Amino acid sequence: MDATLTKTIIDPVKLEKLAEVAVKVGLRLERGQDLIITAPIAALPLVRLITKHAYMAGAGLVSTFYSDEETTLARYEYAPDDSFDRASGWLYDGMAKAYDANAARLAISGDNPMMLAAQDPAKVARANKANSIAYKPALEKISNFDINWNIISYPNPAWAKQMFPDLPEDAAVAKLAEAIFTASRINTPDPVAAWAEHNANLHKRSAWLNGERFSALHFTGPGTDLTVGLADGHEWHGGASTAKNGITCNPNIPTEEVFTTPHALRVEGHVSSTKPLSHQGTLIDEIQVLFEGGRIVEAKASKGEEVLNKVLDTDEGARRLGEVALVPHSSPISASGILFYNTLFDENASCHIALGQCYSKCFLDGASLSQEQIRAQGGNSSLIHIDWMIGSDKVDIDGILSNGGKVAVMRKGEWA
Repeated sequence: MDATLTKTIIDPVKLEKLAEVAVKVGLRLERGQDLIITAPIAALPLVRLITKHAYMAGAGLVSTFYSDEETTLARYEYAPDDSFDRASGWLYDGMAKAYDANAARLAISGDNPMMLAAQDPAKVARANKANSIAYKPALEKISNFDINWNIISYPNPAWAKQMFPDLPEDAAVAKLAEAIFTASRINTPDPVAAWAEHNANLHKRSAWLNGERFSALHFTGPGTDLTVGLADGHEWHGGASTAKNGITCNPNIPTEEVFTTPHALRVEGHVSSTKPLSHQGTLIDEIQVLFEGGRIVEAKASKGEEVLNKVLDTDEGARRLGEVALVPHSSPISASGILFYNTLFDENASCHIALGQCYSKCFLDGASLSQEQIRAQGGNSSLIHIDWMIGSDKVDIDGILSNGGKVAVMRKGEWA
């Protein structure tokens, strides 16, 4: 589907508003600040609009790096075996250097979620690990919230057909576009104002949780009896946050979550996923894991189990948690009834946990803590950060106080 045809299917006024929200709400780009964009090549119409709005906001230099499904698959068909143990470290080193110089980061998601489903899981895992190792210097700048960054989405035709396989491609793209606009609060009279109100509500939830100072959260539901200990000195966040460079941005659009850092050594029990996880082109469904001493010691899945276990073997931190997030079952994304096969959306339909790297900002005075201090307080370190969904209208959550008392946090998936 070419860019001209896409423009006729996707409402151009709403796409322009999405670009404006990405720059003014997602990034809050400052005058003179450089911007690095990554995007599927199908998202070119949105990249052009974001670039325009970035320069209108005073951006210094906008640089975009594109991905393409056909060229990605060509590697799996034709590349020599040792290719899968390599990654473009020079590129990520350059990105890390740019972030050191205060460049902002914007990622446009929308790749085909099943792109690598037919490929050798061992090669997929090797390529993912090599990429994670190479990307770590740049990822640390993002996960430590050194800079303002944002993720938004574009309705790539391959993604749209995965979601709506019974529709013609143009109808599937149009339906996915409207779902993205709705979830991203573009279908409101003033999206920027709508985001300001939404951020205020998320901040109220975070403030209540911070006031309670829970030592742990206890999740119970079908296939789930899980106690997630919270890191010492943890802090809850949600919506807009201020990066270390002083810029307040919305990293995820959409977002419905409030989240914090678990203690890497204090997670016990079993938990079952409530939605599929689409990871690097593989669908992993019906995940069931057992935690002991904070570490996953058993893991099963009805689909994608081999990929899941290879992900868990990425490094020591891959079997421990780096994030726990609370999302009401009645969130707009959950209420839509749509499975997006995209973590950016699906994680905002459900409470979730993340394997791997923690966010340093989720600690009191996190900006001033060293990596050693973060580890000492229970923060996890890993090459990966992968969210998967564990909430539903059948899951209850209690907050555990330091004296052992319990406070109802959620009942049947809703705030108590």
